[in-house]
Amino acid sequence: MGSSGGVEIGFSTTRFTFGCQIYRRIVMETIVEWPLLLEKWRFLLFGLVFQYFHGVAARIAHYLHRPGPILHDLGFDLLPELGPEKAWISETVFTFIFTTFVLWTFHPFVFNNKRFYTVYLWYRVLAMLVIAQTMRIVSFLVTQLPGPNYHCREGSAAATLDPPKHISEVLLLNFPYGVIYGCGDLIFSSHMTFALTFVHTYARYGSKTWIKRAAWVLVVVQSLLIVASRKHYTVDVVIAWFVVILLFNYVGRKFYDPELMDRSPLRDQILPMNRKDGRNKDEMQKMVNGNSGGWCKVTDVRPVGGLRRNMLLTILEVIPLGLVASSESASEATQRLNMVL
Repeated sequence: MGSSGGVEIGFSTTRFTFGCQIYRRIVMETIVEWPLLLEKWRFLLFGLVFQYFHGVAARIAHYLHRPGPILHDLGFDLLPELGPEKAWISETVFTFIFTTFVLWTFHPFVFNNKRFYTVYLWYRVLAMLVIAQTMRIVSFLVTQLPGPNYHCREGSAAATLDPPKHISEVLLLNFPYGVIYGCGDLIFSSHMTFALTFVHTYARYGSKTWIKRAAWVLVVVQSLLIVASRKHYTVDVVIAWFVVILLFNYVGRKFYDPELMDRSPLRDQILPMNRKDGRNKDEMQKMVNGNSGGWCKVTDVRPVGGLRRNMLLTILEVIPLGLVASSESASEATQRLNMVL
């Protein structure tokens, strides 16, 4: 009985230690990123809202779309048609690229191997997307090509839309049907714009060489699948490659400042902190690496904020203790609490 109790206590202690490490990492990363979010939140919000405006523009393109004979396309000649029953394949690949990229951008909140600031990374990604999507909106609104997708061809009921009776029909986008079965927004491919932006970003700021190579292979496969699914003409995919590559280089130069602080002292500069924060590199590295003593102790991180911020940190330290108190004796929980306070 005593041996079993000792094993249970040891397992509980190990679980508590691991949970505290994750919790401390999340807390410290939030403290580090919060000043950057306060600095860049307006543009980040604008970039997210712009995705809605991009959807409205695509909806307008559907109203303008007029189906017609499919244009001759070399990609259509070379790639066999997948058919509507296999259109899900390209969407699955895109969803995988999108999901894994988003998870990777937030992984520093859990894993202690950060080479970038999440706020600054999304600041650059959204800057890329806003510029590219602005160019895309202008392109597909000034010239409407007959859609090659199955639901956009002559004879399909979804190929054209009746004139809107109310502005809400345009603004509400008929989500999600109107987004999935849109027509007319061809030049250039939105899927490729997102996929190439994400892959370029990981290739620049990621750390795993094999993932970079796999990502490039995957985005090439995505390009071929889009054409094979007849979701876009080949020119839509090719122009997306040109635009994203050129924009990525432009945005990289526009946002680069060699005088700003590097987050990783052992590597070249990646995504720097703004000097307005006023903290030196040693202190920042201490915050990032979690060099603090005790159980879930984060009070050695002293960001600007005064008494209220310190009180918040104390509360954040005590929360995990309450979560495990039910599985430990009152005396053990009290001892841990005393270690923190």
